[in-house]
Amino acid sequence: MQRLVLSVSALFLSVAASAQVTVKDAWVRATVPQQKATGAFMQLQSAQDAKLVSAQSPVAGVVEVHEMAMDGGVMKMRAVPSLALPAGKAVELKPGGYHVMLMDLKGQVKDGDTVPVTLVVEGKDGKRQSVELKVPARTAAAPAMNHGAGQMHKH
Repeated sequence: MQRLVLSVSALFLSVAASAQVTVKDAWVRATVPQQKATGAFMQLQSAQDAKLVSAQSPVAGVVEVHEMAMDGGVMKMRAVPSLALPAGKAVELKPGGYHVMLMDLKGQVKDGDTVPVTLVVEGKDGKRQSVELKVPARTAAAPAMNHGAGQMHKH
């Protein structure tokens, strides 16, 4: 019985904390056969200062937060240790900018698939929360769909 009470309490605390981060317009770029990497894109907004510190997905062996930036006239992509989420400000993860990189894909991500992605966000207090998403895959040319709070499962 004590274990059940602890589980319910932990669930309540994590749901209360995760209500501070919202995700809009999330999508994953569909791949071609044998392609080993793709990106996930979305808009994040946090009620309080926080940072995106990591991400995971069962469809990829490695998932990292990346940025693309000009360096000496050359566009370069690199992993970043975290991405600031200033309170009340929308942060866009988009092609050519910050994004979640899914690498070592375990199979093709097809247009219309739903890709599970878990974001890990850390608050100013150092506490971490997971935001579980069901993200639609689409080709880059397909129009964006609004996949907001109805597609989110917070833990």
